[in-house]
Amino acid sequence: MWQQNYVPIEGQLGLSALLAAAPIFTLLILLGVLRKPAWMAALSGLGVSMLVALFLYGMPLPMALAATAYGAAFGLLPISWIVFSAILLYRITIETGKFEIIKDSIGSLTTDRRLQALLIAFAFGAFIEGAAGFGSPVAIAAAMLTGLGFSPFYAAGICLLANTAPVAFGSIGIPVITLAGITGLPAKQLSAAVGQICAPVSLFVPSYLVWVMGGFKALKGVLPASLLCGAAFASFQFLISNRLGPDLVDIGSSLAAIVSLVVLLKLWKPADEFHLEGESGARVVLKTHPPKEIFIAWLPYLLLVAFVLVWGQDAAKVQLNKVTQAIPWPGLHNLVQQSPPVVAKVASYKAIYNFNWLSASGTATLFAALLSAILLGVSFRQFLGILKTTLKQLALPTLTIASVLGLAFLLNYCGATATMGLAFAATGTLFPFFSALLGWLGVFLTGSDTSANALFGNLQVVTATRLGLDPVLMAAANSSGGVMGKMISLQSIAVAAAATGMKPSDEAMLFRFTLRHSIFLASVIGVIVMTYAYLRG
Repeated sequence: MWQQNYVPIEGQLGLSALLAAAPIFTLLILLGVLRKPAWMAALSGLGVSMLVALFLYGMPLPMALAATAYGAAFGLLPISWIVFSAILLYRITIETGKFEIIKDSIGSLTTDRRLQALLIAFAFGAFIEGAAGFGSPVAIAAAMLTGLGFSPFYAAGICLLANTAPVAFGSIGIPVITLAGITGLPAKQLSAAVGQICAPVSLFVPSYLVWVMGGFKALKGVLPASLLCGAAFASFQFLISNRLGPDLVDIGSSLAAIVSLVVLLKLWKPADEFHLEGESGARVVLKTHPPKEIFIAWLPYLLLVAFVLVWGQDAAKVQLNKVTQAIPWPGLHNLVQQSPPVVAKVASYKAIYNFNWLSASGTATLFAALLSAILLGVSFRQFLGILKTTLKQLALPTLTIASVLGLAFLLNYCGATATMGLAFAATGTLFPFFSALLGWLGVFLTGSDTSANALFGNLQVVTATRLGLDPVLMAAANSSGGVMGKMISLQSIAVAAAATGMKPSDEAMLFRFTLRHSIFLASVIGVIVMTYAYLRG
């Protein structure tokens, strides 16, 4: 048994946290300053994490290697599995020519890039987030925008920015459900608090997205659409999270946004024209297609929605999980000991890898892809070609995802992440603001709001109780602030790059693009939490 020490430099929490953050500084410098590809930054960060674990925290080498392997395995399944299946589905629609029909059908609603971004990146992406989560909305929506003619960089950047508002309730509410399990707080109270924090941000995210695309002039031209989209999503997010709980928040909110936009576009069109940087001003010529052809073209995505919704049902989960194997990770499970204040009392740190190959969202997406291939008449030889192209496209992104999850899990098990969390917790009266940034840090490291809640949820509650703050609000702040870290996690950047076929050299530029927006939006969440903590009765 090896016990974590959260202040490895005795009596120096600040210095300990600074050294614990060395892997994060490595990622920031390599991506943001030296402009290295994400896979190179991830491997370098992993190397620095290993040095921190071994020489700062004194973690035994076999245990450090086991933690890294555990994280890498999680990076492969479920994360990379989802990305692979989503890109395979997209490639099938491309190779069969159906995506051209999808493009024309969307274009019949609008050829305006701003409105296409609202429909696909924000509204449809939020639906996929609510049904599947774990990287699938960015993979699917970014691939669709690229197919519509967006440059890989714009498609990736827009989808990363859009995949913020729904993340706290992703995958049928799993982040909030996990937070309730970790903290022992009621799930409905946490759901309501997360909804109250996120809804004000969701209200302006669609407008913010358009503003990022083209400034105030671009936003002015589609202001009715962006305001309606934000109002529909935010109002349903607030109502469902406060009245029904976390499970259906994203699905209900996204459907409200989609329906409101479709109805509006039947009655109203923007008066101005908008073109993305480097895009030709020539008017796109659209083809008209019979309803049957449009239905068949959309069939892969209709099947995707059907499969992920079935996979999300409790009754289906019970059956699908019958073949899931819970594997106590060798050399790690219950061999690391955690202590207060990170946990309520001294406890062994579990390390159980759920090999849920059948119940994973990626498997639901794979079945949708395979059935689509059959129904669209893809030959076996053609399918093998699509499979080969997909695997080649995902080689480096998969390495990135496995490396960054290995890094995150190593920092968790050696105690470095807890050290950084305690440094945030030491901010006293400013803790409500930094509480949100703690969640942001957790998602930046792990790429998952669920993982960040499991990591820092209990620390938030313990600190809130000590400071006389509402533990439900502080736990909710962790999940709400975490959503803004999603767009800068290397996992998300790798997914977006893979989905759009972006050059590896452009990944650093994508990181720098999302970083400033991520910091700003996380700070907005922090201000909202501060307001609730001290000004609300």
